[in-house]
Amino acid sequence: MTIQNRSRTVAALVAGALGLTALAACGESEDSAAGGSKKKTVTLVSHDSFAVSEDVLKEFTDETGYQVEIARAGDAGSALNQAILAKGNPPGDVFFGVDNTLLSRALENDVFAPYEARDLDRVPEALRLDGDRHRVTPIDTGDICVNYDRKYFAEKKLAPPESFADLVKPEYKNLLVTENAATSSPGLAFLLGTVAEYGEDGWPDYWKKLQANGVEVVDGWEQAYNDRFSGSAGGTGKGDRPLVVSYASSPPAEAMDLEPEAEEGPTGVATGTCFRQIEFAGLLEGAKNEQGGKKLLDFLLSKEFQEDVPMQMFVHPARQDAELPELFTKYGATVEEPATLAPEKIAEHREQWVKTWSSLVRK
Repeated sequence: MTIQNRSRTVAALVAGALGLTALAACGESEDSAAGGSKKKTVTLVSHDSFAVSEDVLKEFTDETGYQVEIARAGDAGSALNQAILAKGNPPGDVFFGVDNTLLSRALENDVFAPYEARDLDRVPEALRLDGDRHRVTPIDTGDICVNYDRKYFAEKKLAPPESFADLVKPEYKNLLVTENAATSSPGLAFLLGTVAEYGEDGWPDYWKKLQANGVEVVDGWEQAYNDRFSGSAGGTGKGDRPLVVSYASSPPAEAMDLEPEAEEGPTGVATGTCFRQIEFAGLLEGAKNEQGGKKLLDFLLSKEFQEDVPMQMFVHPARQDAELPELFTKYGATVEEPATLAPEKIAEHREQWVKTWSSLVRK
C-alpha cells in the first residue's frame, strides 16, 4: 500500500491485539448503542493507510443512512492474510487495498463475492483485471518507486539515483530502505519491478548486489517511510536513509506546507525504478451486511470519493473523469513507462519469487 502517514478522519477498529474475532464482530449490519437503540453500520476492512475526508464520508452516511466502521489490519499483505484466514466469517463487509500483486491470491481463495459497482464504466478497461466477473472493483492506481531526500543529495553533492542499476553502485551504499516483499504490497511491487527489469533468471543476482550494497528491509511502508526515511517531514523519528521505496505521488504530501511559488518539493522520485500498482475493493464473501457493502462499493467509485483520493491517499483515482488537485499534479512525478508484469505471470510465480527473495534478504 498506498501512502502518507496522516491523521485519521474516521473511527478505526484496529486489528492485531484485538484479533480476528473482534474484527469479525464488526461486520454486523447493526450495532447496539447506548440504551439498547441501534444504528446501521457497514464495515470496511483495509490496510493502515486508508484515509478519507470526514465531509466526504458524511455524504455517504447522509445518502444511505450507514455509518462506516474502518477495521485497519496492518499492511496490505497482512490485511489480506487475515481476510483469507477468516473466510466464511469475514472481518467486515468490504475489503479495500488488495492490489494487482496480491489479487490472484485473493481470487484463488474466494474471498470476494461478485458485484458490479455503479459507474464502473467510468474506469478504463485496462484496470479491470477481473474482467466481467466483477469480484473486485478498481479504486486507484499508483507507481511504486524509489523516493529520495533532495536535501541529503544536495548537501553531499551527489546526484540521486535514476534507475535500478544505480541503486547497486558504491555511492549509494547503505542509503536505501525497502519493505518486506512477503508482507508489504510496496515491497512486493518493488521486487516485481526488479523481476520485470532483469528477468526471471537475472533478478536474484541483482538482489545479491543490492544486499551487498546495504539495503535495509523493514516490515511495512509506515516504518520505512516515517521511521527510516530521512525525507519524511511527518515521521515519528528522523531516519538516516535518504532513499525509500514509496510512491511516485508521495512528494505532494511533503510539499503541502510549501509556499505556492515553490518549484519543487523536498523529495523526488527515481522514475526509472517504478512498478505500476492497481488497488481494488471487493464485497467480502459471507458479509453480514451485503446491502450496505454494495452501497459502500458504489461510494468508493463515486466521483466525490475518487476526487478525494489523491490528497488523502496520494494515489491516482481509477475514474478517468476524476479531476486531480493542482498540488498533486505540480509535485507528483509522471512515470511514462512504469515496469509491469502480466497478472497471470505474477500469479504463477509470486510465491516462489517471494520465497527466493526471502532466502536472499531476510536472513
